[in-house]
Amino acid sequence: MNILIENGAFGGTVRAPASKSAAHRLLICAALAQGETELECSDVSKDIAATAHCLNALGARIERTENGFSVIPVDFGRLPEKAVCRCGESGSTFRFLIPVAAALGIDTDFLPEGRLPQRPLSPLYEELIVHGTRMSAQGSVPFSVRGKLTAGDYALAANVSSQFISGLLFALPLAEGESRIRLTGKFESRSYVDMTVGALRLFGVPIGFENDTYTLSGCEYHTPGFVRAEGDWSNAAFWLCAGVTGSASVTVTGLSSDSLQGDRAIVDILKDFGARIETDCDRATVYPSQLRAIRINAENIPDLVPVLAVTACAAEGETVIYNAARLRLKESDRLNSVCALIRSLGGEARETDDGLVITGKILSGGVCDSFGDHRIAMSAAVASIQCGGNVTVTGAEAVGKSYPRFWADFAALGGRIKNGYWIMNNQIDH
Repeated sequence: MNILIENGAFGGTVRAPASKSAAHRLLICAALAQGETELECSDVSKDIAATAHCLNALGARIERTENGFSVIPVDFGRLPEKAVCRCGESGSTFRFLIPVAAALGIDTDFLPEGRLPQRPLSPLYEELIVHGTRMSAQGSVPFSVRGKLTAGDYALAANVSSQFISGLLFALPLAEGESRIRLTGKFESRSYVDMTVGALRLFGVPIGFENDTYTLSGCEYHTPGFVRAEGDWSNAAFWLCAGVTGSASVTVTGLSSDSLQGDRAIVDILKDFGARIETDCDRATVYPSQLRAIRINAENIPDLVPVLAVTACAAEGETVIYNAARLRLKESDRLNSVCALIRSLGGEARETDDGLVITGKILSGGVCDSFGDHRIAMSAAVASIQCGGNVTVTGAEAVGKSYPRFWADFAALGGRIKNGYWIMNNQIDH
């Protein structure tokens, strides 16, 4: 499905959607806790829905409410013998719940879609096998998990995927005995693991961390009764970057300035670009600004790279993004797809081994492919604000993976959508 965007004025106020990262973690903790939980979650994307579906398959009872979810946890005395988990293209769902299913001892078949089956599971895969789990070959669909995970000593490279670490942290409280997760190499994307630890502690799970090692023992999760998924800084970043190159200021509300989300770094990065940006309580406001090229270390902010790259098109000079090699294994090869996006709109960008080099240049407009990747589709919309001509985004429905109301919010801020589709209430209609 295609979206045609005409050039026009852009600015206003928008509420940040609920954090997908927070919602995944809170749903998992609630499903494993003693007692029922009400989760306030203002937005439900395809990825969040996939996690809820899979937890239901593992024995929880999660239902949508007007404001989010009602969660009745799994009954550890009456666990299902078998489960089928349809995780779509959600890497968090897949990688978090493999260890959880193994710790519960449920024979589980996971059905990943898109590029997800090709994304690596090592070294988590090998560590799970050592500790009592049997699995089908990596890349298999369905991906089968059998056996029961045991406590003990685990070792994981910390520069492959923070999701592996989080998955074990969710699972090991369910195993009897003490466990240690020793991290090797450079710890990248630590903020995501910090979010996991924060969620676990909210549900009464004690975790220690010293000398690059997490320590935890078998224990019960206990619900606080009510939890809230905070606003999403990674999706707020699209509007903040749009405001820098738009015609009027953009304010994003519903954010937490002391959030554990690593992508709150968007504020400081935009300031480095030369943007005027202000934060106050639960909001951030950015103003149209003249930008200068910078160097961006992406090791802890991989999800910001696509929108930062299109923002760099408006910066004078040559912006370099590095430590971003892991982006080749996302919903698309994002180093390649970001370059293709920028070039299709008349810009200049090239790939390096681990990043991108973008030369500031006025964008003309054109037709760009989302590659079925939600962050590429949303970055294309942000890029359109700089363009002198119209922009057509193919595969625009990809935004539903993380931000179903994206196009509605884009239009509310002044984005002019023609001859396309209106996206509202998680539905796409002619």
